[in-house]
Amino acid sequence: MAAGPTVLIMAAGHGTRMKSSLPKVLHPVCGRPMLLWVAAAARAAGAERVVAITRPGEGVAEHLPEDIETAEQTEGEGTGSAVLAAREAIDRDGTVLVLSGDNPLIASELIEGIVATHQEQQAKATLLTTSRLDPTGYGRIVRGADGGVEKIVETKHTDGVPEEYLAIREINIGAYAFHGGALLDALDRADEERGERYLTAALPLILESGGRIAPFETDDVSSAMGVNNRADLMDVERHARSALLRAHARAGVSFPNPETVTIDAEVEIGEDTVIEPGTTLRGPTVIGAGATIGPGTTVENSEIGDGVSVLHSYLTHCVVHDRASIGPFAYLRPKADIGADAKVGTYVEVKNSVIGAGAKIPHLSYIGDADVGEGANVAAGNITANYDGRDKHRTTIGARVRTGVNTSFVAPVTVGEGAYIGAGSVIVDDVPAGALGISRPEQKNVEGFAERVEKKP
Repeated sequence: MAAGPTVLIMAAGHGTRMKSSLPKVLHPVCGRPMLLWVAAAARAAGAERVVAITRPGEGVAEHLPEDIETAEQTEGEGTGSAVLAAREAIDRDGTVLVLSGDNPLIASELIEGIVATHQEQQAKATLLTTSRLDPTGYGRIVRGADGGVEKIVETKHTDGVPEEYLAIREINIGAYAFHGGALLDALDRADEERGERYLTAALPLILESGGRIAPFETDDVSSAMGVNNRADLMDVERHARSALLRAHARAGVSFPNPETVTIDAEVEIGEDTVIEPGTTLRGPTVIGAGATIGPGTTVENSEIGDGVSVLHSYLTHCVVHDRASIGPFAYLRPKADIGADAKVGTYVEVKNSVIGAGAKIPHLSYIGDADVGEGANVAAGNITANYDGRDKHRTTIGARVRTGVNTSFVAPVTVGEGAYIGAGSVIVDDVPAGALGISRPEQKNVEGFAERVEKKP
């Protein structure tokens, strides 16, 4: 795309049919707000400026990233008034695109095509059109002898509309490129209709001034999928998810049962990784090559290394290094850092802890606020008692330590390298390197106890 245009994204309006306090254009599709899908497509197509047209008090502007400018629509109603609110962002000699913030599936290739057609035909306006949808209720595109747009016939109400227009299947699907000056001049002269100034009111005025309006026809009907309610949102999300999965599959990722996988737009996955059924991948999660994730696993906002296995587990805001094994039924909480070749096994919970390379926590343990050294083996039923009722404290378990089953470490406490811990111990004091730490009451056996109990009436 030559000399990147300015892109205006219509972002005003709550969309009351969403039944939500969240502004419509901020509702997420695959983890990314709808408006940001449109902005990302515009950026990928070469846009130099992206401007969201918002209403004050609606809460949209406050949630946009810094690279998206905003223009507040403080007066007037309708899409034409919204564009005029962004007057200062429009280069009168440049190209401006107008896109809808609730059409998140518009592709960058379509935006490039609109602009290329606009420039090649030296048009004053270019419309995205399609003949692949049911045209009922849409504006029908009437073409002239030269193939340009002669007029748009609105058919939301069909009374009095000639049959020859109703027979037309090519429709306007609401994405536009304009010559900046021609757009502003036309909108300044456009009349209001029922108290609203519409963007499409500029088109006949551009034609009257001798400007050419070009159509850019597409078969990609997903670009026309707008969102006005939660049912629409489900449809759009399904299409977006399918596109994401196909893109990952083309990049070398396997999905044995893709219909059961939920994936966000920011997820990155390496080659030869398998995403098993029932897996959910959220946020800016990064998964390396040759990993196996799932089945029945959720990973959100986490980094997973090469060759990692995660089975029936929940991972959030954590890091798992190469070739580690997680699960089944493990829970990695924020700031869990699992070293290379380590194992976090069945029903193990790890929080704010560093598990060294090659360390093993096979099953039924809670490790919180701890540092576990390389090659250590934490036996079943171990707990770091990290909270004293007021503050959290850390436990340090050194390299190559071997702990016994059902052991509690009352933090702050340190177990030195190569030490052993006896089963059933409650460790409240530091254990020196290479020592045996053991703390349990003396066993007592009461002879004949079972016989006495059984003889009781």
